[in-house]
Amino acid sequence: MSDADLAFTAALYASTRTEELALVPWPTETKQAFLLQQHAAQHAHYQQHYRGMEAMIIERHGVAIGRLYLYEMPTEIRIVDISLMPEARGQGVGAALLRDLFADAGPRGQNVTIHVEKNNPARTLYTRLGFEVLDEDRGAYDLWQWRPAA
Repeated sequence: MSDADLAFTAALYASTRTEELALVPWPTETKQAFLLQQHAAQHAHYQQHYRGMEAMIIERHGVAIGRLYLYEMPTEIRIVDISLMPEARGQGVGAALLRDLFADAGPRGQNVTIHVEKNNPARTLYTRLGFEVLDEDRGAYDLWQWRPAA
């Protein structure tokens, strides 16, 4: 990922908030301004708190369809963010990315962790792939963990 990808990641971010903002009676322009501000704040937060993270744009046939941000520590790989555009969701792309990550982390004995919103529909995918809730006391998010087989 480079700064040239920020317009795409802003659109991707907005796509993850569509259902939530549908309930808010703001004009479209206000929603768009809010989403741009929230994306900028999220990007700044990630840059500050996950220095050295690997930020990748996911492409299919040369077209950007998502993002995957990873932060590696000695005993774990933290998924800082994994998001797909609506048209790429539910097609196995996320599961394939996670399985590839497990194949990389497992032999090195690293756990994989991710913060997941309590109402995120991807929770069923994480459960199916072997993630377990590690910490439920984080407000709107739970900390989930996948462990390699012993």
